[in-house]
Amino acid sequence: MERSPREAVASGIIVVAAFLPLTRTRHASSRNQYVTSFKLILFGIFALFFALLVLWRRVRRAVALTAVVFFWLLASGWLAKPLLDLAQPAAYRSPYDPGAPTAAAFGARTAIVMLGGGTDVLRDGSLAPQHDVYARIALTAALQARCLAAGGACKVIASGGNPQHHDASEADTYAPWLLHAGIRRGDLVLENTSLTTWQNARNVAPIVHAQRADTLFVVTSAYHMARAMLDFERFGMHPVPAVSEVRHVRLGLWPRLGNLRNAETALHELIGIAQFHVYLRLGWF
Repeated sequence: MERSPREAVASGIIVVAAFLPLTRTRHASSRNQYVTSFKLILFGIFALFFALLVLWRRVRRAVALTAVVFFWLLASGWLAKPLLDLAQPAAYRSPYDPGAPTAAAFGARTAIVMLGGGTDVLRDGSLAPQHDVYARIALTAALQARCLAAGGACKVIASGGNPQHHDASEADTYAPWLLHAGIRRGDLVLENTSLTTWQNARNVAPIVHAQRADTLFVVTSAYHMARAMLDFERFGMHPVPAVSEVRHVRLGLWPRLGNLRNAETALHELIGIAQFHVYLRLGWF
């Protein structure tokens, strides 16, 4: 039976929305040069509900109620919290303190990798680190200061390309901030071509091996650490996870935009972890 134009459009929305979280934009010739459109995940879910409303006329009320409850649970935190907890395993829910008695010892040659977290365009057109990156910069500087005080050689590797297509890469944008935080210019290495966490690990590996580092730290946010550790270990590195900051969900009855952002981030990380295992099985990683 021929479908109406409205039903055909709704079917198309379902197909597109279902694949939005995994949408890729290709760059250069390498099949691994990808940028994930992860900011569209919640929009994709909303589009799915809308399409179902169009297609399932007999159960429209049930679909509408389900959509309202689903997004309320996300925005009020009751669903966002378990999602964020999955993305931030218990081992990564405390910021790393380089001065704590249980902190990892520094080796004779230590490498500290700070992973990128995006850049913002300011009103004057200049670039600045996104909010989460400031904590990464502070922890990276604190780690190097402790490392130098211990008498070892300590290199800092800022890893991050330009997935947002801004005027400069993440690593190049972060460099002045890292120098201002106390990182010595001669100890700073910029890896400015990576577009994904997998590429961060791949591109950093030869730098770490060339330095013959016997201790490696990876600095990133708690929500990002689980996926980062998978990628770095895939390339034969076994870093110490240095969590710069931990996100929290505020539970309540009223919806909060911050909870939706946390849910979006958690879904992105969980999809990325699942994708890692699928690609590993397929031999792509």
